[in-house]
Amino acid sequence: MNPYPHPLIAKEGWLILALALSLAALVQAWAGVVWAWPLWLVALFVLQFFRDPGRIAPSGEDLILAPADGRIVAVLPCVDPYRQCPAVKISVFMNVFNVHSNRSPVQGLVRQVTYHPGLFVNADLDKASEANERNAIVLETPQGHHLTCVQVAGLIARRILCYVAQGDHLLAGQRYGFIRFGSRVDLYLPPEVRVCVTIGDKVRATHSVLAQWPALA
Repeated sequence: MNPYPHPLIAKEGWLILALALSLAALVQAWAGVVWAWPLWLVALFVLQFFRDPGRIAPSGEDLILAPADGRIVAVLPCVDPYRQCPAVKISVFMNVFNVHSNRSPVQGLVRQVTYHPGLFVNADLDKASEANERNAIVLETPQGHHLTCVQVAGLIARRILCYVAQGDHLLAGQRYGFIRFGSRVDLYLPPEVRVCVTIGDKVRATHSVLAQWPALA
């Protein structure tokens, strides 16, 4: 299965992009380019926000890949609130200029999908993980490892989209969701993983390795 059976411009933005382009074109036709150019800039912003490039995951069953483009804002020990076990949390913050489609960090079976309503505080803040609207999926890899991947809404983000359900199978790097206009994704990993990133690192969904599973005995 091709993990990227989708167009280069995310379907979530087609209507918004069509409206932005139509409005800019109408204003230019009626009032000229001087009045229309701010609307063309808005349309350009919408176009770049909803870009959704296909990416091929690096090979390796021990790799845990970035689920989103952005900047690492947290790497810390904690308790996974969805599986109630010790974990290492790695958080990726997406600003409005990052690609916002979300990709599976591993190949695995979706064991659980949990949605929580909440607030819309700045997703750059760590309290957003517990206070904001969020959607979590628990994945089990073919090797029996478990992790939790959480889409978290942000200050501007008002729509979390998740396209998988319990029992679905995902490939590493496969697109499974989208968050509109700035947000974060939290990964809760077993403490024994080897973390490969630090706070401040910039990562790319599917291409960047966040951590590695321990070697099998």
